[in-house]
Amino acid sequence: MAAAAAAATWRYRGDPEAEQPALLVQFSNGRLRRADDMHFTVYRDRDSANPRKRHRRILVSETERLSYVGNNFGSGVMKCNSLCRYFVGVLDKDSGQMEVYNAELFNMQPLLSDNLIADETEDYQNKSYREKMDLCIEAFGTSKQKRALNSRRMNAVGSDILNTAVTKAAANIIDARGITALIQDVAQDDVQNISIFLPPCHEDADKPENVYKFEDILSPGEYEALRVPAAVFINITPEEIIKKTEEKSHCSFVLEELKFLPLDEKSRDHKARCLWFLDILIKFSFLKVIKKKHPMGPECPHIISRKLMKNFTSLTYNNGSVQNLISASMKAKITAYVIALALHINNFQTDLTVLQNDMKLQESRMMDIARAMRLKVSKAKGLPGLEADQNHKLGILSLPLPMQKASGGQRKRKKMN
Repeated sequence: MAAAAAAATWRYRGDPEAEQPALLVQFSNGRLRRADDMHFTVYRDRDSANPRKRHRRILVSETERLSYVGNNFGSGVMKCNSLCRYFVGVLDKDSGQMEVYNAELFNMQPLLSDNLIADETEDYQNKSYREKMDLCIEAFGTSKQKRALNSRRMNAVGSDILNTAVTKAAANIIDARGITALIQDVAQDDVQNISIFLPPCHEDADKPENVYKFEDILSPGEYEALRVPAAVFINITPEEIIKKTEEKSHCSFVLEELKFLPLDEKSRDHKARCLWFLDILIKFSFLKVIKKKHPMGPECPHIISRKLMKNFTSLTYNNGSVQNLISASMKAKITAYVIALALHINNFQTDLTVLQNDMKLQESRMMDIARAMRLKVSKAKGLPGLEADQNHKLGILSLPLPMQKASGGQRKRKKMN
């Protein structure tokens, strides 16, 4: 238009207060390929007496695929109309004169629905982000995206059908067997699950020390490797025990047993090694994800570190790498081995409550593991270091071994409505 205006004389024919200026349009989603096929309709506000509404216009256009709408009022109006003025020039090629008219720019946006009812708009606004994305994929998605959408919806339907079938089957089982029988089955399963992580149990043993053999807890090579790190316990003094107790550098069970080390050199060395390994087991149980090659420090022998990683951790895959994890089941296994070692230290009876506090377990969990190990559990009486008001539980390993019972059935349960 600028080139044409420079080569011709022109005159302004527009009126700033004209009711109907020329309309310029642009499309928000692209450019027109063929302008001849476009037809436009202009709507204006009926309240022509209101100076704020008399200039309001709505411009509508339709094509074979989409409808477009634009307006010059509201929150979506183009700000450029208030910052500058637009003009349209019409050039008469014969006379070389151009007439200039007022113009207004409209931004045409596609209208995705033929019937924009208020209820439908409100319903769309209430949809989740996932549902809105699904609607976009249905309208504009590629074939691959549409296939993925249909597959996900079919899976959701299949999941709903499966959940309904499982719920119905569970209701039928409850009606047939009753809640009490199912609770007993669950309790028995709990005992069986715990039994998987117990040390090897020799039920036909003739002596208590052969039920859970010491060699199954520590191999000869592992036992020999404990000689050096356990040396700090052999010659420990009462003053050092008091200092370690104040620093809480070891668990309560170990600190209490250090006060009663045998005078015999061989027995003293044996108990010191057992206490050092028990203390390491309890400290190891507090770790979650093992990130170091030697998690218990350089003073821990390599063969012991390898035993801890191999026997008391689970492998998990996270962030592209394999990690060692101490899961709940592995913590139960560590607890069982701690109890078995404590039985060997204390002539096959041990204070379960002290071990429970050291390992930060619930009493019910500790009792489940102890009963799964076929221990007789009773209240502790007259044990060193216990006050009269302490309700401690004593675990005793004796022959013949008691029959395994579902521990969950012995606890009081709330009535189920």
